[in-house]
Formats: sequence, C-alpha cells, structure tokens
Amino acid sequence: MSYNSSNRVSGSRNVRMNSLEFGRTFVVMPKGTHTTTIVWLHGIGEKGSSWTQILESLPLPNIKWICPSAPTRHVTQLGGYPCTAWFNMARMSEDDSENLEGLDASATHVANLLSNEPDDVKLGVAGFSMGASVALYSATCRALGQYGNGNRYPVNLSAAFGLSGWLPCSRFLRNRIGASQEATRRAASLPVLLCHGRVDDVVEYKLGEKSAQTMYSAGFQNLTFRAYNGLGHYTILEELNDVCSWLVACLGA
Repeated sequence: MSYNSSNRVSGSRNVRMNSLEFGRTFVVMPKGTHTTTIVWLHGIGEKGSSWTQILESLPLPNIKWICPSAPTRHVTQLGGYPCTAWFNMARMSEDDSENLEGLDASATHVANLLSNEPDDVKLGVAGFSMGASVALYSATCRALGQYGNGNRYPVNLSAAFGLSGWLPCSRFLRNRIGASQEATRRAASLPVLLCHGRVDDVVEYKLGEKSAQTMYSAGFQNLTFRAYNGLGHYTILEELNDVCSWLVACLGA
C-alpha cells in the first residue's frame, strides 16, 4: 500500500428502488475528448449538485462526472432524522453488516448509471464521506463480481477513490475476497485512492486509515492512502490536486 502524509450540468428523472426514491442526477460534461466517466457520490445531507462546481473546476477536461442524489431516509445514527443518505447506519463502523441492503441498492444505482456509458470509455466511482463508503463498497463488488446479495456486478471499474470516508463491514468483505483467487486477482488490478484529514471530527481518521489497511490486506495491492495534517471533514486544494494527479497517472485522464 502506498502511504503518504502531507502538512454543463443537466438533470434526469428520479429513480425508485427498494421503495426509496433516488433524487435528481446532475452531469458535468467533459470539455475535451470524453475518455472517462466517474460517478461522484455526495456526503450525507447533500445532493448531486453539491459538488458540481468543484468537479467542473478540476483540470481534467476528458472526464464526464455523473452526480446522482441519494434518497431521503431516516438515519438511525442521527436519531431517525430524515436526510439524504446512501444507506442507513446505526453507527460508523467497519463491522456493521446491517448496512448491506442499502449499500447494495446504492451500488446498483451507480452501476446502472455507468452501464449506459460508451464501451470505449473508462469507468470509475468516487465520493465524499458516506459517498466514499459506497464508492469503496462498489470496488469490493467489482472484485467479488457480485453485490452483497449475490446478484452479479455488471461494471468493469477502472478506478475508485474516496475522500474522508470508510468501508462499512470491511472485515466481512475482506474475508469474502480472500476466499476467492479470482476476487483477489481483480482487487489487485483495481487502482484505489483514499484521502483523509488527520483532524476529521465526523469520520475519524483512524477509521479511514483502518479501512485502507483492511482493503490492502484483502488484496487491493494498487491502493494509495494519503493523510493530511490539519484537515477536517472537508476538502482542500492540496487534496484535490493529489486526486487529479492520481487520476492522470492511473487513467490518463
């Protein structure tokens, strides 16, 4: 595992899945030649448009960004408060396997969005906070070739990255990947980037770091973890520059 530390928008119709309705999807079109499509997943309480200005400003002219909006649901950890969230959670933990149904629903939504892309375009998934969790979960689905419910995972991901996130039920997923030589092979071939602030007071740094270590031990050998001194639960230019450099290096974006 590489470990580093350092001081036009459009909409689509809502989609209903598992009785929850996904909100509007926003798209940032590439300014150059379309070579890559990445689904970007927002954090809890946000929507698809929350990150479009940042994504549009990145010096990555050949990437198309698809930014869906999560369903509004009651989140147990927030005392049942309704907000946009990719899955319900009782606590932020790498051992909470109760999130699998919601993770599968959101990962399926992401895969459906990517399945409509041209065959010659590289595909990726990324996100912030809870969105990063779904992105990392999607990476494990790619490695396993199936969702947690056993249904086939249909997308050939070329990259996955997450900012200020964690991988829910990561120990369970590590054991599943480790039990399959084919899953381990696919995991090793997928570039993954995790970035985390050392003073994150929402998703603790130790949880993000442990998720990176667990994924690496599961077989994700092409994984990079970057830590940022003084960074809380938000992003900064240094982190975004690292993401851009990583995407160019692994995708030629």
